[in-house]
Amino acid sequence: MSASMKIASFGFRSLPPKNGSAGADKFALEFLPRLAARGYTVTGYNRIYPGQEKGIDEFKGVKIVSLKTISKSGLDSVIHSLKVCAHIIFRNTANIVLIQGNNALFGLILRVFGKKVILSIDGAEWERPKWNWLQSKFILANAYIAGYTLKYIAIDNVFTKELFEKKFKRQYEFISFGSEIKDVQETNILQRLGLEKGNYFLFVGRFIPDKGLQYLIPAYEKFLNSKKLVLVGGSPNPSEFEINLKKTTDPRIIFAGFIYGDDTVTLMKNAYVYIQPSDNEGLSPVILSIMGLGTPLICSNIQENVYIVHDDAVLFKKSDIISLLDALQYSIKYHSMHLEMAEKAKKRILKDYSWETITDQYIELFNKAVKTNKFKIK
Repeated sequence: MSASMKIASFGFRSLPPKNGSAGADKFALEFLPRLAARGYTVTGYNRIYPGQEKGIDEFKGVKIVSLKTISKSGLDSVIHSLKVCAHIIFRNTANIVLIQGNNALFGLILRVFGKKVILSIDGAEWERPKWNWLQSKFILANAYIAGYTLKYIAIDNVFTKELFEKKFKRQYEFISFGSEIKDVQETNILQRLGLEKGNYFLFVGRFIPDKGLQYLIPAYEKFLNSKKLVLVGGSPNPSEFEINLKKTTDPRIIFAGFIYGDDTVTLMKNAYVYIQPSDNEGLSPVILSIMGLGTPLICSNIQENVYIVHDDAVLFKKSDIISLLDALQYSIKYHSMHLEMAEKAKKRILKDYSWETITDQYIELFNKAVKTNKFKIK
């Protein structure tokens, strides 16, 4: 594939990430600048929500096109994706389009107009509890559209890959998420939050049901220990679910708001233990980052988590508050063993996961797409 090839990507919120960012934004942050650094012409499509400013036009070599959408969850992505498709088609901003998430319908539209499309997905999105019945069915329909009309699909969840291959009788690419392993100049975020190194548990993510905070907060309220629990993240438009989470009266629980970049890495490196209580995940980018930094980990025993952590983390039974409480107590009683697990995990992640390797794998997939000339639906 020529380095002059034009590549566009959408399906994330913002590059660089803003409030409410998720795994798709992290992927764009790590992957798109790497493509640009290798000489490709890269365009990333940001969303502008009501009340937000346009933002920058370029980020680390990636051209940024910002298009307006609405704030309603689910519809925001649909409206933005329609606008992106029109922009790509009529402005001819790309030969290859990398789409993240539940946007197979728009991939089909782009294929009709001659674009090479690669869809990147991370799990059975229709199973996530944050969606209502209608949204879930729409997302499931998107999965069928993807299976029958898009030839090039990269899946970072081996179990979803197996599900797709069994259902659609086709082979798909497994390309994992990368681990953010980098040396950073530690910031003063601990001082700003009133924290001490090794004296707090940590969670970073969106405050939605599938992330499991409805189990973590009650478990921590029962946990007899003086360490703090720091919860980083939230949603730009807090739901009733998030509002109810913040009603806890436990003074040890700190809602730190939105924190990014080196501040986040500093918090992760200095945490006593990181906790990932998810009910539903793909190949979790946060878990990969935590393990790559050598921070001890507690996580739910969903199959996606078990696949990543092997025996290098303390597991608890999914959705079980008492089991999570037991895991918290274990981390105190046997912390030296937990640290040994973390060191073992760090060595494995440094060896097996790399953003440069993942960039190579996507470029190889792009090359396959470029060599395919015919539009064909199975």
